[in-house]
Amino acid sequence: MSCASCLKFLMFFFNGIIFLAGAGILAVGIWVKVDSGSIFTFLEKIPDAPSELGQVLNVGYLLIVLGGLLLIIGFLGCCGAMRESKCMLLLFFIIVMLILLAEVSGAIVLLVFRPLVDSLFVKFGHVAVQNIKTDYGKNSDITGLWDTIMSTLKCCGYNNYTDFTNSSYHLEKGYPPMCCQDSGAPCGNSSNSTGVPTVPGCFSRIKALIDDNSVVIIGVALAIAALELGAMVTSMSLFCKIKSA
Repeated sequence: MSCASCLKFLMFFFNGIIFLAGAGILAVGIWVKVDSGSIFTFLEKIPDAPSELGQVLNVGYLLIVLGGLLLIIGFLGCCGAMRESKCMLLLFFIIVMLILLAEVSGAIVLLVFRPLVDSLFVKFGHVAVQNIKTDYGKNSDITGLWDTIMSTLKCCGYNNYTDFTNSSYHLEKGYPPMCCQDSGAPCGNSSNSTGVPTVPGCFSRIKALIDDNSVVIIGVALAIAALELGAMVTSMSLFCKIKSA
């Protein structure tokens, strides 16, 4: 196998992965925007939510744009390698380089503005607790959302069971069944005092989930960066090979 053929094979390999990743991200983005039952749609219904939450709710559009961009990149790389087009290969190299620089910049900004992210979670926590006390058991959408989250993550409330304390649901029925370990029924009210729930809060569950999988997350991020670097090196090598031919 000649050097040029080997470079073409590598280009098809790298861009095949990029194309499939783009298709997957695009599908997720479309699902987030179309599925009215997604968590993002529920979050929009929470009253008095922090204004910064609006940026999070745009994640669907971000995923659609990112997925579409990756599809275009994959097409440019494969087509440029197949047709030996220096213009396409150079355009591919520039786009991937810009994406890599944007990812590095985003990581730096995330680290620098970490306190802002923490404050956003604190603000949202206050709103979530208030939402539980006023709407849980009354609003079917909100109740369904919290029941799904708590049953999936095996957690209780945003912080812990005290988020439900003295709420209309708690005063009438007790704590939700998800908060009551192995009971399968509400607990902790005057008529059913089976003990104080010990199930942890959902925020701590999510935080622990991220912390426990931080190595995997970092590994995936490094793998993506390595893939992008490999694609850049291969495209430029093939570009130079075509130029010197």
